[in-house]
Amino acid sequence: MLRTLYNQIGRYRGAALATPLLTTAEVVVDVLIPYVTAQLIDRGLTGGDLQAVWRYGAGMLLLALLSLMLGVAAGWSSAYASTGFAANLRSAMYRRIQQFSFANIDRFSTSGLVTRMTTDVQSLQQAFQQIMRISVRAPLRLVLSVVMCMVIDPRLSLIFLVAMVLLGTALWCIISRVRRLFQQVFTRYDDLNRSVQENVRAIRVVKAFVREDYENDKFARAAEALARLYMRAESLMALNHPVMNLVMYGCIIALSWWGAHFVVDGTLTTGRLASLFTYVMSILQALMMLSMIFVMLTQSAASAARVCAILEEKPDITNPSTPVCDVPDGRLELRGVRFDYPSPETKTASQHTSKRSALYDVSFAVSSGETIGIIGGTGSGKSTLVSLICRLYDPREGVVMVGGRDVREYDLHALRTSVAVVLQQSTLFSGTVLENLRWGRPDATPEECRHACRLAQADDFVNEMPQGYDTYIEQGGANLSGGQRQRLCIARALLKQPRILLLDDSTSACDTATDARIQQAFREQLPGMTKLIIAQRISSVRHCDRILVMDNGVVTGFDTHERLLQSNALYQEIFALQHADEGDFDEAASQKGGVS
Repeated sequence: MLRTLYNQIGRYRGAALATPLLTTAEVVVDVLIPYVTAQLIDRGLTGGDLQAVWRYGAGMLLLALLSLMLGVAAGWSSAYASTGFAANLRSAMYRRIQQFSFANIDRFSTSGLVTRMTTDVQSLQQAFQQIMRISVRAPLRLVLSVVMCMVIDPRLSLIFLVAMVLLGTALWCIISRVRRLFQQVFTRYDDLNRSVQENVRAIRVVKAFVREDYENDKFARAAEALARLYMRAESLMALNHPVMNLVMYGCIIALSWWGAHFVVDGTLTTGRLASLFTYVMSILQALMMLSMIFVMLTQSAASAARVCAILEEKPDITNPSTPVCDVPDGRLELRGVRFDYPSPETKTASQHTSKRSALYDVSFAVSSGETIGIIGGTGSGKSTLVSLICRLYDPREGVVMVGGRDVREYDLHALRTSVAVVLQQSTLFSGTVLENLRWGRPDATPEECRHACRLAQADDFVNEMPQGYDTYIEQGGANLSGGQRQRLCIARALLKQPRILLLDDSTSACDTATDARIQQAFREQLPGMTKLIIAQRISSVRHCDRILVMDNGVVTGFDTHERLLQSNALYQEIFALQHADEGDFDEAASQKGGVS
């Protein structure tokens, strides 16, 4: 874990190394000031030597100015290194998340990822800054102050040693209890972030069902749980100050009592006694800083583990050692494919605990340029099938072949450029219509974007927008209807000019007439592109070259519309219900008893 974090310091290593060096010099200078003060008192004031007063006074001033400059330089370098370290951490985590397969992403909640990249990294940034300064300053000040006390008077130094043992024991008892509390805090942060994200994302549903009070209560419970943990931790940490004050005042009383006797006896000078008072404060402050460091390290250790879990997560899907970088055509074949979704308790996609596979022994072949419809009940494996073709997941068993090769032989960028997928959830980003379309191909011309929109039946409504293709789309396409979002996503996929186009129920929000026009455009203007169309309605797939019927992860039929009507019982039931306008295929499948 430490090596993982150290590697993220990067180009800020120079500042990170300079900070403890500057802090060391600052502490050495600070520790010398009380000793010079003692000389000023004993030789200048007590001895009546005005020249000594000026000499030692000037020395104190120079040391103070030097300490100030060193402190400013150390503060700047620590801030520079810690902020750079945090920026590198966030960038590294973001890059790693972009490499994750769906199986990797499934192992981390969205709220957990957000907390790691914000709260956890902020905690590590603060800890790193404190480590570079206080973790050097505190122990060095402690050791040097004790050494100076031993030089001035070994007898009185025993007071400090006893005080250090008592204070260290008390602080360790406090810290050991606080550490366990901070390990629970960040889990509560995940709950809090999850509540906010779900509410904001589904705010229309919340208002439609008048569930504002319920959401407020849910958020309040998460916030109160977090507050209770923090209050318990802060209450324990607050004991540091009274314990510190008790030991400090005890040392001052003991030092005053025995120091006064030694001054009267003539074995200790007034200046040396005054410097001992300064050093006792320095020693106890150093111990206090050390206790705060331990608390901060305890808190940041939990953050470090969560951040490193992201950085050390191995992507399940990677490029082969010698990848194929060209997909020759749109041929598609699956041979004996089986796939299980891992349960939340499993670590990798290769570990499976489900009783029934999402896909089981799926085999079929598609020629380049064919249009294939896919129909089946909810949970029948349609979306899973699409995810395997573009290698968002890898199958547990069997082979998925594109262009005559196993998809695992291809370069990921080349494969996903040649296989365009429009998933069930229509996702658009903040920006103009053109900027969203050019996710499909950054160098696409405005005319190419318009052509793709015409194929997707989106050109008409885009032209009716206030600024046309320069109209700004809100986050998630909030200012568009569901059907408009789907058509823009289809146009975005078409701009890639892929070998294979996968539409995962991507016209469900479109009316029947618009859906029919999209299918007609595909047939007439994209004859060489292989198209797999998942749909809820038979009307959306009946004109496909062939139709794949799925039930509980198994292919139960693969033929033309006319032949399936003659040979496939489930397809017959679906058609009968939809033709009679009595329901959809989910209802038919549930009556059959085979859809989860």
